[in-house]
Amino acid sequence: MAKQMSRASLQRMVYAALCLSLCIVLPFLTGQLRDLGNALLPMHLPVLLCGLICGPQYGLIVGLAAPLLRSLMFGMPPLFPGAVGMCVELAVYGLTIALCYRLLPKKPGFVYLSLLAAMVAGRLAGGAFKLVLLGLGHLKDYGFTMFLSGYVTEALPGIALQIVLVPLLFLALRRAGVVPT
Repeated sequence: MAKQMSRASLQRMVYAALCLSLCIVLPFLTGQLRDLGNALLPMHLPVLLCGLICGPQYGLIVGLAAPLLRSLMFGMPPLFPGAVGMCVELAVYGLTIALCYRLLPKKPGFVYLSLLAAMVAGRLAGGAFKLVLLGLGHLKDYGFTMFLSGYVTEALPGIALQIVLVPLLFLALRRAGVVPT
């Protein structure tokens, strides 16, 4: 039994490391163009998958680590306020999708529900954090309009990608037996 538990734990760590690696590499598809990256949200996809595949602690850790590592390695996203704000948003994504998936029945429709709950919670947490962060700093006029623009309007292509790709990839991996049911 202990051998099986350590194997499952090792497997989750490997999947989490793969997701973290994807968070670092996928933004290169947007060519380091900030506007395209803000629209397609390439780091969000592996964090959401990590939460589903590996569980809440790994989703949280990958969500926290990915923006900081990428910022320190490549300068994108900019450390402040970009990467710092993204840490909160992505950590909440990874944590929320995992917790919802654990609590809900393991049917395909509930994967979508878990994803939507995570997307709303992450955006609200990221927006609230930026409001506090930027409100205390140099940008006093950060408010609801800027929140909508940054977290919803500009992100619509990425939101669509998340809604389509995350459940399809996860359910395909589950059907293939790569991740447990």
